[in-house]
Amino acid sequence: MAKFLVNFISVVYAGGQPGSPLTLDNPLKYGTIPELINGILDFMLLIGAPICALFILIGGFQLMTAGGNPENVTKGRKTITYAVVGYAIILVARGIGLVIQKLLIP
Repeated sequence: MAKFLVNFISVVYAGGQPGSPLTLDNPLKYGTIPELINGILDFMLLIGAPICALFILIGGFQLMTAGGNPENVTKGRKTITYAVVGYAIILVARGIGLVIQKLLIP
């Protein structure tokens, strides 16, 4: 039964002949772990920049509409500060990834 199942999968999925070895393609476009980590960090930078800009705009809007209310002014400043700190953490993570890659891979 197992041999029949392997042959069936190889014919249907891989388009091979019965008895041919079953090969599966890599669903990721990365072949090594460092490439995968770099891809993840690049994605974080790509997504993090617009999110950071959005939260800076939200914080600026909160500051402009505070109307002299100290609580709302503090809320707007914290929003901007947290957005900048979050993006800085992403940048530092990218830098640490590059340093580790240079140290471990000759």
